[in-house]
Amino acid sequence: MARLYLVDGTYELFRAHFAMPSMSGKDGQPVGAVRGLAQSLLSLLRQPEVTHIAVAFDHVIESFRNRLFSGYKDGSGVPEDLLSQFGLAEKAVSSLGVTVWPMVEYEADDALATAAAAWGSDAQLEQVVVCSPDKDLTQIVVENRVVCFDRRRETYLDEAGVYQKFGVTPASIPDYLALVGDSADGIPGIPRWGAKSTALVLGVYPHLEAIPADSEQWTATPRGAKAMAQSLSERMDDAYLYRNLATLRTDVPLAETLDDLEWGGVPRGPFEATCAELNAPRMLSLVPKWSDG
Repeated sequence: MARLYLVDGTYELFRAHFAMPSMSGKDGQPVGAVRGLAQSLLSLLRQPEVTHIAVAFDHVIESFRNRLFSGYKDGSGVPEDLLSQFGLAEKAVSSLGVTVWPMVEYEADDALATAAAAWGSDAQLEQVVVCSPDKDLTQIVVENRVVCFDRRRETYLDEAGVYQKFGVTPASIPDYLALVGDSADGIPGIPRWGAKSTALVLGVYPHLEAIPADSEQWTATPRGAKAMAQSLSERMDDAYLYRNLATLRTDVPLAETLDDLEWGGVPRGPFEATCAELNAPRMLSLVPKWSDG
């Protein structure tokens, strides 16, 4: 059976940047992160279960969420030599014969969520594998049909795994991140709401609007319940905003069909040009399959 692999290209590029030594391409520009990314994807493409694949990138590290909340993550603090490789990374991945989704108004995670929603129940697929360790992507996990895969740790999270890790179901992950916060995305969370107490409350009241304002009415009894309830009451508008920020969109306009995502091999000409630009001729030997075209 076929499997669709949806890859968080931005995360993979960051990971490659910090794992690879500094390297220069034929024009003297930094290319180490792109070379690491290409090698990593070639390794993934060698796996026979990878029949369909797409990679999403944050073409710019901003989105509509930055207009909603000034503290949301942006490109500040990203090393310049890494930022300069974003465009080349998209080009290199495309030269592997892989569909690339460069996001501007939306984020890469929104594209992955949209694809998972579109094809997660498709009868052609055995499974959709979302390659990212990001907490927010666990909200799109569905039983064992849509799973998250941390390629660095080689660990999978199905629906039971999400509950085991966070203490809430995938549907409650946006509420959980709104309350606990997510430093990776610049979401501060609500004071007094720690991970364990939040999971305890959301286990009974899965969404913000279901949580009684008076902690005396809670059937969940975390330590400091009264202070938690007061803090949430004072910041409920913030909590709704944070949940909105943490909720992935599933309506990103993606032009491709599932058939378009089937991987048919690496097109020789484009990839040879990429290897020349990256000053990496030895990468040609890593290609698991060349396309017929």
